[in-house]
Amino acid sequence: MTAAARIDHLVTSGTFSLDGGTWDVDNNVWIVGDDSEAIVIDAAHDAAAILAALGGRTLRAIVCTHAHNDHIDAAPELAAATGAPILLHPDDLPLWKQTHPDRAPDGELSDGQELTVAGTRLRVLHTPGHAPGAVCLYAPELATVFTGDTLFRGGPGATGRSFSHFPTIIDSIRGRLLTLPPQTVVRTGHGDASAIGEESPHLEEWIQRGH
Repeated sequence: MTAAARIDHLVTSGTFSLDGGTWDVDNNVWIVGDDSEAIVIDAAHDAAAILAALGGRTLRAIVCTHAHNDHIDAAPELAAATGAPILLHPDDLPLWKQTHPDRAPDGELSDGQELTVAGTRLRVLHTPGHAPGAVCLYAPELATVFTGDTLFRGGPGATGRSFSHFPTIIDSIRGRLLTLPPQTVVRTGHGDASAIGEESPHLEEWIQRGH
């Protein structure tokens, strides 16, 4: 039996800009694959560091959980260096164009789509709210969901800026994420990992806090 893919992780640093403000941020970049091939989830800030972490493996795709600039700023450079396609949910194209007006993504992500790398499936879950085209990637064989900025340790992603909506992110988390097995590890776009079972008891608390 073929072993499941492994997950490599690096943190890159840069800025997030939206609605006229700019903030310093640290981003999680996730690499899923084996010794020969991989995909990158969120090419943030530093294409050279991501290339180094790939270590010569064939990059099959650059998957964007959403199109805020801090998650996509290194994607075109990484794509140019590797030939890998950039994949984005089309509902986030308006955000993408704010950062890369002259470079479109290469392909679309859609709800229920399955990506396969190193024999391991990742299912695309459309989870709007933080951004209209936000997606999470669920890898059942790895007991992991990559949540971007939809779900963090301790609560939902921010919804106080353009293109975001609090009731929508709550619906996404309730319907798409908290229905996953409780032992599923939540690997986030920023900060520490969690688990579905750690977050699900706090849903009503988040709703009250968000009103």
